[in-house]
This record gives sequence, C-alpha cells and structure tokens, in this order.
Amino acid sequence: MDQHVKVSPDVDGVRVIACAGEFDQDTLEPLRQAIAGALADPVRTIVLDVSEVAFADSSMLNELLRLRRTGRPLVLAGPLSPQMARLFELTSADRIFTVVDGVETARITRPAR
Repeated sequence: MDQHVKVSPDVDGVRVIACAGEFDQDTLEPLRQAIAGALADPVRTIVLDVSEVAFADSSMLNELLRLRRTGRPLVLAGPLSPQMARLFELTSADRIFTVVDGVETARITRPAR
C-alpha cells in the first residue's frame, strides 16, 4: 500500500494534515514536508488525521514526538487503526497525545500539554 499526505487550507487557525496508507522511514518525507510547512506558518493548532493510516512504525512515531516537542498544539484525529493503537499502547504514546474521533472534533479540541 502506498502512502498519501494531503494538507487542507487553514480554517480558523487550524491546519489539517491528512495521512493515508503505510508510513515508515522510507515513506515519511511527504509528512515531514507538510509538518515543516505547518510549523513555518502561523497556525494555532495542527490536526493530524491518522484515521486512514494502515501502518505506522517507530519512525512515524518519532516524527510525531518531534512535532509535539515544538510546543505547537497537536491533535490526532482518529480512530487509530488497530496497528497504530497497539504501537501507541506499547510505547505509552497514548498517554501523551490527544487523540479524538474525527477531524471536526479535532478542530475544536484543546490538546493536553
């Protein structure tokens, strides 16, 4: 399965980056570019739609952790795939990321600090 990253126009200071497919160290560059663009712009919150991510490895998790460390508010829009949910559970990432069901809910959610 391929991967796809789509950046939607900002609405009320919220940038939505939708990811679909499989993400590992060899396929992360489009996501990295989308994140860099969001960080370069004055967006209030970044919503990363991961509801269509079929596979994510530690490389993607590390990218999400780097993004979180920037201090920019981040909300993950799910639901998470079973594989991604397991990755988050095994690494305790489920305790530090704000994950909600759906992009619209993510747009209005204040992420935990």
